[in-house]
Amino acid sequence: MAYSTFHLSAQSPASPEYEVKAVFLFNFTQFVQWPANSFPTDQAPLVIGILGEDPFGTYLKETVLGEKVNGHSMIVQQYTNVEEIKTCHILFINLPETRLEQVVENLKGRNILTVSDAPGFLEHGGMIRFFTRNNKIQLQINLEPSKEANLVISSKLLRLSKIFSRGKK
Repeated sequence: MAYSTFHLSAQSPASPEYEVKAVFLFNFTQFVQWPANSFPTDQAPLVIGILGEDPFGTYLKETVLGEKVNGHSMIVQQYTNVEEIKTCHILFINLPETRLEQVVENLKGRNILTVSDAPGFLEHGGMIRFFTRNNKIQLQINLEPSKEANLVISSKLLRLSKIFSRGKK
């Protein structure tokens, strides 16, 4: 069948792991509330950004295509550096650990849910980290920076996650 041959050749090269992570990013839109002022207009899209190399191929864009969240359409934006980020709601950061602290610091005070699978991401002030345990992708959430960004994470998402704590100082 010509259609399936074409469709397969147009498929994303994303690994199954990143297909699952793409679906998580989409689902975060259902479990996180952003302040109204994080959208420049009532019609502005909800932006899922990728900073660094895109591990999702076309899969993330295909996942959000035609979807709406609270009346906002969804789009995916690719960024090569933090300075390019204007309006963004969820940012998947795919950079070396040596750059994480600087990137997260540059995003402080903005209503952006920061997500990564890099080790040390939460220690540098990131909000949600994907990690794999027993061949399952799991979540670890750092509540402090999400509160500082005025983001409200649903208790439903929190129940599915491990809460990160720096420990008492």
